[in-house]
Amino acid sequence: MASFIPHSLHLAARARRAAGFTLIELMVVLVIIGVLAALIVPNVLDRTDDARATAARTDVHNLMQALKLYKLDNLRFPTAEQGLQALVARPSINPQPTNWRPYVEKLPNDPWGRPYMYLNPGVQGEVDVMSYGADGQSGGEGKDADIGSWQ
Repeated sequence: MASFIPHSLHLAARARRAAGFTLIELMVVLVIIGVLAALIVPNVLDRTDDARATAARTDVHNLMQALKLYKLDNLRFPTAEQGLQALVARPSINPQPTNWRPYVEKLPNDPWGRPYMYLNPGVQGEVDVMSYGADGQSGGEGKDADIGSWQ
């Protein structure tokens, strides 16, 4: 014989069971979130280093373009003493540029907060513009690698 449960009692029992989560269900969800975070967070952090390296390459390229315009107007690159500052303000050190004009609005720092290096004569080319990367020292690999105009 089948027992008879009034429909209203059956619905009330189902509503009580569906009203919340058990502790085990919550723990399973938290473990899943933790595993996903452990997999995703390192990938996001690596992207920060990639973004800084890309920004440095873009800055170096832009500074090299400004230096080429400087040379086109003045028949020479700024000297090592004049440096990249010659792209922003007219050099007061000889040789004086004959057709100087502003070539960049302001000099950027590299993504790690240090000024870009300028070599004239360059080691890799006629002139070199570079950042020493995250460690701020010549050489290195990965995020510490130098980023230069010759790349």
